[in-house]
Amino acid sequence: MIETTRRRFTATTLALTALAGLGAILPGTARAETEAEGLVTEARLTVDRLMADQDFFELPKFIKAAKGIYIIPQLVKGGFIIGAEGGTGVFLARGTDGSWSPPAFYTLGAGSIGLQIGGEVKEVVFVLMSDKAVDAMLSSEFKLGADASITVGPMGRGVEASRTTDFTSDIYAFSKSVGLFGGGALEGAKIFTRQSLNESYYGAGATPRAIVIDRRFTNLQADDLRALLP
Repeated sequence: MIETTRRRFTATTLALTALAGLGAILPGTARAETEAEGLVTEARLTVDRLMADQDFFELPKFIKAAKGIYIIPQLVKGGFIIGAEGGTGVFLARGTDGSWSPPAFYTLGAGSIGLQIGGEVKEVVFVLMSDKAVDAMLSSEFKLGADASITVGPMGRGVEASRTTDFTSDIYAFSKSVGLFGGGALEGAKIFTRQSLNESYYGAGATPRAIVIDRRFTNLQADDLRALLP
């Protein structure tokens, strides 16, 4: 009797262990997001927050007229005399049919020397208004202000309508910050491809052009972000 009970207990334990192992691969089982997936999720939350913020009431209008959008959920800046900033985000381009592409991954980096002190974390949305700006993003690396003109901060109720609807710059930057930082600018910042994230999210050969222009790659996890954009 004891031996039979022992065998039943062992069999039950083995069955439960096997089911627990299967749980890791069954569809719908929760798992941790990868770095790339986390960036896409945070990019969606950033756009959602900024479009809902009354200080950024012009942002949806800009996005509706945009050729592309580059979203950095966390652009970190800090320094004393010598400053630096950087952050990784996602870039989407609008197709000829008006739909938004899957996102490609890029990193922004900048350094500056001058009178500056403090630290800051920004949510930044770059709205690309021209084909020139989109073409610049598709290169392996480009410099803001040199390869494409940029206007920083066309937001808030104090900005005149004539300045926020003429779309004379290639790129407009909308940013929301936490912290205090004096000095520095985005002029001269470099944006470059994060190919490792592109391939981890889509697979081998997932270049920015193949993702956002040719649309040879897709990932359902980005559908909520694409659907959110005007």
